[in-house]
Amino acid sequence: MERRKFIGGTALATVSSLIGLNIVFGNKLPGDYTILALQDKDPFKLFGKNKQMVVLNDKPWNIEAQAHLLDDDVTPNSAIFIRNNGNLPENIDAEKWTLTFDGESVNQTKTYTLRDLKTKFKQYTYQLTLECGGNGRSEFNPPAKGNQWTIGAVYCAKWTGIRLKDVLLDVGIKDSAVYIGYHAADTHLSGDVAKEPISRGVPIAKALQEETLLAFKMNGEEIPLVHGYPLRLVAGGYPASASGKWLNRISIRNKEHDGEKMTGSSYRVPRNPVAPGDKVKNEDMRIIESMPVKSLITYPKSGAVIKLNKKLEIRGHAWAGELKVNKVLYSIDFGSTWHVCMLKDAVNNFAWQHFSTSIKFQKEGYYEVWAKAIDGNGEGQPMLVPGWNPKGYLNNACHRIAVKVEA
Repeated sequence: MERRKFIGGTALATVSSLIGLNIVFGNKLPGDYTILALQDKDPFKLFGKNKQMVVLNDKPWNIEAQAHLLDDDVTPNSAIFIRNNGNLPENIDAEKWTLTFDGESVNQTKTYTLRDLKTKFKQYTYQLTLECGGNGRSEFNPPAKGNQWTIGAVYCAKWTGIRLKDVLLDVGIKDSAVYIGYHAADTHLSGDVAKEPISRGVPIAKALQEETLLAFKMNGEEIPLVHGYPLRLVAGGYPASASGKWLNRISIRNKEHDGEKMTGSSYRVPRNPVAPGDKVKNEDMRIIESMPVKSLITYPKSGAVIKLNKKLEIRGHAWAGELKVNKVLYSIDFGSTWHVCMLKDAVNNFAWQHFSTSIKFQKEGYYEVWAKAIDGNGEGQPMLVPGWNPKGYLNNACHRIAVKVEA
């Protein structure tokens, strides 16, 4: 029998230092064994994220930002949330990457290389807001199933690519086209290669909008792998799940796309209000398209302490799916009275807008600053969590921060 080789003293000391603890029975560790504490990858290093990001899940990776990390006008990669449904694709060769168009309503099945897409079509850059449909899910009661996002599953990055509509015109689509559905290179968590982790899409009218992109750059650089390298669909204003990553096929459908997470209760809400905890039949659900109006205070961080004679400068972002935000208000008396903030126009359609104001408090004590955005249709954010739904989607309640004023 071959003698078992154990880890040596120097190597054992190194491993112990890496995890910051003495390894009990470390002298019995096989020499070729990697302990579990070192098998899990550091997501912050792995994905280039700020260490203040919050990990909700690692199989698959789901990581959200905190409000103060989203203070930039253009969200840096370090603060962009991660929402995946399957395993990241491996061994990507961009030189061999292709995108195929097929489906019931396509004139011809056609395949493009990534080089074709980059050279045959004009490139555009837009700043586009992407928000997870379940952002704010943690506030629903009774709890809704899914990752318990708080407020950080949203961002607004600059995307560079080509207009999807230009490629669709080149391919040729029939008058029967109703929807597009995307297909991608990520793999199902079960390991079953026949299953797609997610295959969603958008109505053909959304696909033909000027700002709907087949993107290959994010913030001026190649899209990071976790965010869709080498090619991604970006459809701002819709749930981020509609912006498929690692694109390798798009189907032009003559009906609403019925891919994975397009049916049942996935990314759907009740057509009519339901009591909290009620079960809702599939036929009584509607698919989520344009996201609701929302705002986020990004400065200062909740828990700020200021002196009574100082003004508090606040700022943040507001967005309203496919609509424009017309007004942002703030309140320091729990919504009893509201005051207008300064609001900038968006740099382009589907980009968030920036708001700011300064507040002077009349006496010391505890305050909450609430923000409320109102869209172009006059719809405003509710002060508390809106109508309950089985999957906890579309929570657009007012964001608020705590402030302590000292004499």
